[in-house]
Amino acid sequence: MDFKLDISYIAGLFDGEGSIYYKQLIEKRKTRKNPTKVWKIRMEMSMTDKNVMELVHQTLGCGTLNERKFLKPYAKTWKKQYRWQCSHRDALYVCKLLWPHTIVKLHKIEQIIDHYEPDIQGVGDNLIDLALERSKRI
Repeated sequence: MDFKLDISYIAGLFDGEGSIYYKQLIEKRKTRKNPTKVWKIRMEMSMTDKNVMELVHQTLGCGTLNERKFLKPYAKTWKKQYRWQCSHRDALYVCKLLWPHTIVKLHKIEQIIDHYEPDIQGVGDNLIDLALERSKRI
């Protein structure tokens, strides 16, 4: 069965159940002499309904979907939880899809889009013209 969800439905799910990690960190590595600044960009959503998570993963066409492992001993009584996650350029793609429909996570989504496309918004293969859409929302 090849069923896909509406992007606005996924945006609503993500507003309620999702999280976005967007932060610049200083990372030390054994292979480098000096610590370097790196960006950690990740989007994820977790829930216990496997069918919905599979449809989200299938509709977006990127990221990974895994069963979440719990380490606590009483985790045996909990329901299984499934986590969809993506990072970096996949996160940019998902942000551009969700941006017109999101409310709660709007600021973080705009940060990711601005991080990757600071000067070319509204030009080329972008799905939306951010400058135009921002003026409509105000």
